[in-house]
Amino acid sequence: MNELAIIGVGIHKFGRFGDKPFVKMGQEATTMALKDAGINIRDIQAAYLSSMYLPATSGVRVLRPMGCHGIPVCDVEAACASGGVALRQAMLSVQSGSAGLALVLGVEKMPRGFMDPTMIYDKWQVEMGMDVNPSYWAMTARRHMHEYGTTEVQIAKVAYKNHKNSVHNPYAMYQKEFSLEEILNSPLVCDPIRLYEVCAPNEGAAVLILCPKEEARRYTSNPIGIAACAHTVTMYSGDFRAPLDYMSGRIANPSPTEATAKKAYEEAGIGPEDIDCFEVQDTDAFCELEIYEYLGLCKRGESGKLIDDGMTEVGGKHPVNMSGGLISKGEPIGASHLGQIVEIVTQLRGQAGPRQVADPRVGLAHVLGAGGNCAVTILKK
Repeated sequence: MNELAIIGVGIHKFGRFGDKPFVKMGQEATTMALKDAGINIRDIQAAYLSSMYLPATSGVRVLRPMGCHGIPVCDVEAACASGGVALRQAMLSVQSGSAGLALVLGVEKMPRGFMDPTMIYDKWQVEMGMDVNPSYWAMTARRHMHEYGTTEVQIAKVAYKNHKNSVHNPYAMYQKEFSLEEILNSPLVCDPIRLYEVCAPNEGAAVLILCPKEEARRYTSNPIGIAACAHTVTMYSGDFRAPLDYMSGRIANPSPTEATAKKAYEEAGIGPEDIDCFEVQDTDAFCELEIYEYLGLCKRGESGKLIDDGMTEVGGKHPVNMSGGLISKGEPIGASHLGQIVEIVTQLRGQAGPRQVADPRVGLAHVLGAGGNCAVTILKK
């Protein structure tokens, strides 16, 4: 397939913005991306919007008033992986030759509180009581603690790291550092997961503009190549959520992250040892530990040691969630993965300020959501 590059990025701060409509948030992020790419909205030849909670034709509602018409504008949804799927569709459009410049917009305006389980599960699954996010996060964490000796302190260290990083990210919902003691003493949500260790559903937007790699320098002196963008769902749900295909069978089945990362690594022709920085799905702090293992940063059961040794700090061997992660940014689902990619682009351009990783060449973004939907995108300088 033809190589592609990102020539422009834009982002609207993640958080809560009262009555501000999603249309306005999307337009502000789009304006930022167009300016970054040095192009006009009428230069765009295909557009894709990712969301989970927005109404039909949201892409048209955001982009047509800006002058984007006479082209395909498509809405995409795949739970937390929505942004990755929208990016893949835009890539296919450009690679096929049907579009020269494509725009990918993720935007979300979510209700407060835990996600509505009826959007994901059948009534009988909801009534079983295993459908609220923290319940299966906690069960997965407890199983790992039982099998490998992972501790609550190691889980808290992930939150400590991400909150510390968030102080330097102006687009994060929370920009406050907490001590390890404050995190461990924060209210218990679902044992062993605590309040300062979970992300909040919220609002925000992020935009990417892409084109064929050989044309990228017509628009920018600093294009970022897309080495891979993989999306998969696994045979089974791949986690401890409300039962989809099985109840609690201990079967040999690769997790969605393992399966998707393998595809992305193969597509990019590299391995985890070649990645200089990561943005991953830390819906809760333990989830980040588990993802270290599934992405191949360490062996199964050794993620606690990885965080103890400072390997995933900004200055460590495998920097993870330099932006503060979802724990600090929150998770506007449609914008989540694209927001991660904006951070990776910023890092590869060397524009991340105090949270900048030293001379990164390759970065990876990862999201994981309902139904085993997972997306992994790898970018190269």
